[in-house]
Amino acid sequence: MTDSPVTISPTTTTDAAIAQPSDEHSLTAGPSGPILLQDHYLIQKMAQFNRERVPERVVHAKGGGAFGFFETTEDVSAFTKADLFQPGKRVDMLARFSTVAGERGSPDTWRDPRGFALKFYTEVGNYDMVGNNTPVFFVRDPSKFQDFIHSQKRRADSHTRDHNMQWDFWSLSPESAHQVTWLMGDRGIPSSWREMNGYSSHTYLWENAGGQKHWVKYHFKTDQGVGYLTQEDGDRLAGEDGDYHQRDLYDHIKSADAPSWTLHVQLMPFTDAADYRFNPFDLTKVWPHGDYPLVKVGRMVLDRNAENYFAQIEQAAFEPANMIPGIGPSPDKMLLGRLFSYPDTHRYRIGPNYLQLPVNRPHAAVNSYNRDGAMRYDNPGDPVYAPNSFGGPVADMRSELPSWQVEAGEIARTAYVAHADDDDFIQPGTMYREVLDGAQQARLVSNITGHLSKGVEGDVLTRALDYWRKVDGDLGARVAKGLNGG
Repeated sequence: MTDSPVTISPTTTTDAAIAQPSDEHSLTAGPSGPILLQDHYLIQKMAQFNRERVPERVVHAKGGGAFGFFETTEDVSAFTKADLFQPGKRVDMLARFSTVAGERGSPDTWRDPRGFALKFYTEVGNYDMVGNNTPVFFVRDPSKFQDFIHSQKRRADSHTRDHNMQWDFWSLSPESAHQVTWLMGDRGIPSSWREMNGYSSHTYLWENAGGQKHWVKYHFKTDQGVGYLTQEDGDRLAGEDGDYHQRDLYDHIKSADAPSWTLHVQLMPFTDAADYRFNPFDLTKVWPHGDYPLVKVGRMVLDRNAENYFAQIEQAAFEPANMIPGIGPSPDKMLLGRLFSYPDTHRYRIGPNYLQLPVNRPHAAVNSYNRDGAMRYDNPGDPVYAPNSFGGPVADMRSELPSWQVEAGEIARTAYVAHADDDDFIQPGTMYREVLDGAQQARLVSNITGHLSKGVEGDVLTRALDYWRKVDGDLGARVAKGLNGG
């Protein structure tokens, strides 16, 4: 029998690497005396502990993620010159999945859209995409976004979530009907993050090397197959294992069962947008695949868990403003609002130099005149201004992102220019009648009636029933019958 090797532990230090004499006893004036202010190690431990939590995200607070890679397997260079999407290109990436409305400690299996945020570490800078597991959203104008989120959070008086408040907002916002139909259907509670699709939802602009432009939407189709939980199973798991989705992803990657998604895009010729039958930049609408079929691009694989959740997932910062040459924004108003909103919330939540954190830092070289501020650890040297004659970084017009011509007109607060089929209830009605089978329709009715039966009353309930009648007469009648116990 051999002796076990002796493990020699390192000496405890302060965060300044100064060795400390005790992990157990504070410095006091005698055994029963007061604790001394000069016990710097104790003070550092307490002060650091008090600051361990950064503010949680206002939305998408509860989530998890993993690292992996994206590989372009097809040739779409005719549509974009973006480095990421050239044939055979492979880049490291990070994905984060989340619920939207719940706080950081809320259950994974509440009925809610799921965030699907991606960060690609390309050779020409980070490319970030923020999307959901649904191809549409509740509102089309960023002015309504904050109000929508407030309606899904907690009341000011009781500090509880309130279905009546939610339906009050939805029934007064008919553009929400398409997303609420998705939410109340099977995909409102995915069986796992691995078994759900991801969508850019927003429309972006692609430009090829010759300057030709296409509008584009991204579809990440799960290779595991789409799965869902019933309301009953979601409720049960919320009580049994609030971290069910988090645990599922972590365990599958740990056991070398790496989940993957196949990326397809829809491509609309640049000039089609002007007179398409509905506004293609409206975030509450989808592009029918019959008009713009899916084009395969590549494959995303998540094969590495985070080593430190706080450093690599909680502090991960995704922002749609991070676009690389060959990719640009569209006139989607929600997207344009998010170009400001996301980086602004990161500066508040984790500090002005959040892009210097390892998980957010690009793999490409950074040449910037930005400097100083809290937690800046890689400050550029002289020169500190541009233009200069001392060899500092110089801008290059060739890196301009693709854009579009803005039509002349009066500055005003207006809706999108109307197209022929710009009706908020056409697409959710089509979804109910032509996409869902009988069993899916029945579960949709059950989920809606179950949600409405929990505190929705008075004028709000009347409007909610009218809302579903406008989506489809049969659906509205079935919901009303279900509420009346029929």
